[in-house]
Amino acid sequence: MNSLAYKIDILVIGGGQAGLSAGYHLAQLGLTGGKGFLVLDKSPEPGGAWQFRWPTLTMKTINRLHDLPGMGFAEVLDPGQTEVRAAEAVPAYFRAYEERFHLPVYRPVTARLVCGRGERLRVETDHEVFSARGIINATGTWDAPQIPYYPGRELFEGRQLHTHDYHVPDEFAGQRVAIVGAGISALQMLDEISRVARTIWVTRRPPVFRETDFTAEDGRAAVARVEERVRAGLVPGSVVSVTGIPRSPAIRAMAARGVLNRQPMFSEITPSGLRWPDGREEAVDVIIWATGFRSALDHLAPLGLREENGGITMTGRLATEVARDPRVHLVGYGPSASTIGANRAGGAAARALVEHLGLRTVSA
Repeated sequence: MNSLAYKIDILVIGGGQAGLSAGYHLAQLGLTGGKGFLVLDKSPEPGGAWQFRWPTLTMKTINRLHDLPGMGFAEVLDPGQTEVRAAEAVPAYFRAYEERFHLPVYRPVTARLVCGRGERLRVETDHEVFSARGIINATGTWDAPQIPYYPGRELFEGRQLHTHDYHVPDEFAGQRVAIVGAGISALQMLDEISRVARTIWVTRRPPVFRETDFTAEDGRAAVARVEERVRAGLVPGSVVSVTGIPRSPAIRAMAARGVLNRQPMFSEITPSGLRWPDGREEAVDVIIWATGFRSALDHLAPLGLREENGGITMTGRLATEVARDPRVHLVGYGPSASTIGANRAGGAAARALVEHLGLRTVSA
């Protein structure tokens, strides 16, 4: 290990909801900022991925945001202010949270590489090098957009972008726009863009709509199914594929406008548009890939955590511990890839890692 590496007990990589939850619980266990633990955040300001969401996404249209432990969102923003931009409200909450609990967040710092087979892990960043006894990885998915390859994609003469790069619908006014994907983000963009442009909605499989509200029991069942997959070392899979999409008033209004005219997946992309297996073609100016994200874990590749199928075998009480290396915990991965799941996983990972490393805590 490089003698110049800054030694620390636990390094939390990621300053979003999962990372802040882990930091809060580490502090509650008695670890101090500095040599006890440190949170690395690649973003320039508090807010995690929320600060980069498109401007038209408001607190009314997002999926439910659960409170971080120890401090409610209502302390920063009145719950009735639903029209406030999510990219402003959530970062304000995260900033206040960091200040309330004096969390040691170091930004902007990007973890480039994690390696090490001895007692300590070497974490190389775009600034310093750290030597950590354990890691809680909370990098989420926002920085790893997933775009599937289809023949001809590289030849398309129009514009291609991912949900990650979407801003406002007005930039597509008067154009022909293909939106690919069956998730909630795809439907939100379809709703907005279809008001100013001609849209084509394409999905690989027919979307599954729920006619009933999504209950707490449904949520627990969905989490259990994803947890079962990661404990078996499988890739977590899409949450929507497990839960379905509630047929909300907005969805019903889209159907009434004739917007939900779903098309099956095309077989190839031409320079000017899309082509289906039966030879039918559609000319489009823009393709928006609302095809989800993968877990941003490339910096952990040297540790060899993945199975041959690409999954990571998880263990522990809430499936946060990597079976191949108990010094590494993943929060915001698999069953904890939700705001409430990230909160619980942050606490479970903090307690399990502190115990595994034999660190002295408040209760010790």
